[in-house]
Amino acid sequence: MEFLDQAEAYRRELLAHCYRMLGSVDDAEDVVQETYLRAWRASAGFEGRSSVRTWLYRIATNACLSALRKRDRRVLPSGLGAASGDPDAVLEPGEGVSWMQPLPDMLVRAEAADPAGVAVAREGLRLALVASLQHLSGKQRAVLVLRDVLGWPAAEVAAVLELNVGAVKSLLQRARARLAAVAPKAEEVLAPEHPRARALFSAYMQAFERADAAAVERLLLRDASLELTPGRTWFAGRSACVPFLARHVLGEPGSWRTVATAANGQPALAAYLRGEDGSYHGYGVGVLTVTAAGISRITVFGDLMLLPRFGLPTVLPAT
Repeated sequence: MEFLDQAEAYRRELLAHCYRMLGSVDDAEDVVQETYLRAWRASAGFEGRSSVRTWLYRIATNACLSALRKRDRRVLPSGLGAASGDPDAVLEPGEGVSWMQPLPDMLVRAEAADPAGVAVAREGLRLALVASLQHLSGKQRAVLVLRDVLGWPAAEVAAVLELNVGAVKSLLQRARARLAAVAPKAEEVLAPEHPRARALFSAYMQAFERADAAAVERLLLRDASLELTPGRTWFAGRSACVPFLARHVLGEPGSWRTVATAANGQPALAAYLRGEDGSYHGYGVGVLTVTAAGISRITVFGDLMLLPRFGLPTVLPAT
């Protein structure tokens, strides 16, 4: 029982680790459950040659690698092809694509978390980074996350993956090179509670609910991007994003209601569309990448079933 109590303290960080590896909250939660089941079954034989934390990471990482061998990689629209600059482009459906999911901050952030630790954890959960990790092989992901995100020594990573230190260094070198090739440009992303981020985010929510395309345009950077799962088509440049939103999304003032939340260490909103009954029916979650200069990316996850994961209802009343 004492061992299991110790192990439970690491559930949140293990979920974050598995999410980085898999790009899906659903898959990550399944693997974490499997990790604890395996740990419970083997707890009698745990000899203490490593810490409980390291032992759990070993089980979880190898469970992630097994899962990756059986499933397609998770992607965002920007990982499937070039952006469109035409706001009236025919949206290409994404049937058969395994989409990434946003990670609710509430699932991985402890109430009494150390602020410095929170900042480091957020950096490793940004949507852009997790999306880029999906381009790496399973072992490259594992090595890069353990070494560069979690800061583990090479020898400890080697022990977890049952490799020699030379193999770990080689995998890390290739992972860093691949990540540099596929990752978007580095940005100074603001945390959700930063005053500038809060101001921009609040202004965006109000503009969206008012169907005020001009206000949205003022908030977006010139090279801003917009991607909307579950479709393959995505847009690059404010000149394409804003007209698309104005013509095909915003509707009339009051068509949408939004609720503030946070995902991947970034400001996020749950979006609800007004139905014929006057109630607002859940559409999905939008995650914003916010910099001091403005909003650089809007990533929309059109999945009603994400809302309960954020502790939110699927329907809001008319009033």
